[in-house]
Amino acid sequence: MGMQFESRREDELSKHLELAERFLVEGRELIDKDPVQASEKLYKAAEEVIKALAKFFKLPEAGDAEKLGRWTTELLFKATLKLSSKVSEDIRSWWHTAWVLHVEGFHEARLGSDYVASSYNHIEALVRLAKNVVQK
Repeated sequence: MGMQFESRREDELSKHLELAERFLVEGRELIDKDPVQASEKLYKAAEEVIKALAKFFKLPEAGDAEKLGRWTTELLFKATLKLSSKVSEDIRSWWHTAWVLHVEGFHEARLGSDYVASSYNHIEALVRLAKNVVQK
């Protein structure tokens, strides 16, 4: 049973990281055409990373999200804070970039392509960091 659980956990981690990678690519492709949708794709990439790392490190927030059946904003922010002290302070900064994209870029549609493009590297770095941590 333990091996089956570990296998399922690895599948979940892979799924989150594959989604993060896909959203990252889709977001990059949309920056010039549709900065509103690009903002949301890049945010979703970051969200999937936080979920993956929270599960990887078995943070209580991951368990809480599983019990609730979804991740809340509060759980994502709590997990981010813990991950920033556990892995890298950059995580908190990169998550903040993602949150600005989500709120100002997607919900409020206030960010232009230039701003979204300037934020891309933060989201890409977050995805790359997560892949390196999980694959070690």
